[in-house]
Amino acid sequence: MLNVLYEDDWLVVINKPANCLSVPGRGPDKYDSILTRAVEHYGEAHAIHRLDCATSGIILVARTLECQKRMYAQFRERHVEKEYQALVRGKVAGQWGEIRKPLRCDWDQRPRQMICTQWGKDAITRWRPISIEEGCTRISLTPITGRSHQLRVHMQSLGHSIIGDEFYDPEKTDMDTRLLLHAYRIEFFHPFTKAWIKFVAPCPF
Repeated sequence: MLNVLYEDDWLVVINKPANCLSVPGRGPDKYDSILTRAVEHYGEAHAIHRLDCATSGIILVARTLECQKRMYAQFRERHVEKEYQALVRGKVAGQWGEIRKPLRCDWDQRPRQMICTQWGKDAITRWRPISIEEGCTRISLTPITGRSHQLRVHMQSLGHSIIGDEFYDPEKTDMDTRLLLHAYRIEFFHPFTKAWIKFVAPCPF
């Protein structure tokens, strides 16, 4: 089943639930994903980008290879604007900020990522607190780059891990049933009509 926010002849905008793969992995236990569901529903579907399995929120799927190609170009040229919302440990001080710390895979603990000034790829995240809730901070996160686990590692590096993160939240307990990170908003040029379009998926936590 897909929670479709928008669809046309070229593009589908889907609200992905937490703990659901964006694309299928290896093995029958990792077959179910947003992409396989889209293929089953539309007959043809192609991945444009991915969200971590644990992350909920907006994900785009192309219905044609030409749409995928055009959207790849927008992501590569950083024409796509994305905003995430998260709940993080502690009270984040300040009105806004930017984190610029290079990331690479932690090969001994894959799929974990790590900050590495020598071998890491440039990674930039902008943050803005929204509210303080029971000692935690609801925060808006804007990734300027799109590295794996970028938001999760960057927030941990500030001492404010995202609640429920199995890799980077040292305070995670069995009561934390999901990662509290949600792809809240996306804006981009429609790949065929060229209209600037915006989609929002309300935060479920």
